[in-house]
Amino acid sequence: MPFGKNLQLLRERQRLSQQDVARELETSRSSLSAYELGSAQPPYTMLLKLADFYRFSVDALLREDLSTWSDARITAWQQDADLSGRNLRVLTTTVGSDNEENIELVDTKAKAGYTTGFADPEYIASLPSFRLPFLSDQRKYRAFPISGDSMPPVPDGAIVIGEYVQDWKQLAPGTECIVLTQNDGIVFKQVHLHESSLLLISSNPAYQPYHVNLHEVREIWKFESYISQQLEANFSSDGVWTQAIRELQKEVAAIKAQKNG
Repeated sequence: MPFGKNLQLLRERQRLSQQDVARELETSRSSLSAYELGSAQPPYTMLLKLADFYRFSVDALLREDLSTWSDARITAWQQDADLSGRNLRVLTTTVGSDNEENIELVDTKAKAGYTTGFADPEYIASLPSFRLPFLSDQRKYRAFPISGDSMPPVPDGAIVIGEYVQDWKQLAPGTECIVLTQNDGIVFKQVHLHESSLLLISSNPAYQPYHVNLHEVREIWKFESYISQQLEANFSSDGVWTQAIRELQKEVAAIKAQKNG
């Protein structure tokens, strides 16, 4: 019976530890480990919890060998959970001495390790943190460095601050977000949610849009503000200056295209 291996596959596919899942299901890590190893069988109530958590029917968990399934097929089963985030996403965070949440800074040195360390409490605790009084204390924020000129008016080298998005279905088309993907790491783009993928678009038309499969997406943080040493104002994504810059970039790109054509 592939039940135990199915549990392990689904957990590792979501990059969750046994402790993460055990905490969500209100059981012990050792019990969950025994279920995955096949040395113990869960009681009926826990079997239902596991099925709900991984968004699979009990029959599929017990009978199917999910290691033979494609990622796309598994994603199709789990799509509602992947989008809403009610069961599959566990955010690791830190709090200050006042028990209020910090804004962790994934600085340039730590950026490379974030793809694998984003759910590791020790890694997150090692990041520098700060507070900004103008941000809501009812929401979770994190700060990321960006490089390049793909998302003007945010300049190269800026620190972008994002609000954690639990339910991806709530994102309006074109929302500017910091997206953590399995293969590309941290990217800053405009996001359009499709049936099984995200369409990521740069505000600089010189960069081509591209799709990322939902199963590759680990976190989404909605753009809130940015910090830069350059002499620029922090214009919002719908500001007049932002729109003017984008229109100018489109005109320049069109001129270049005509010249090259």
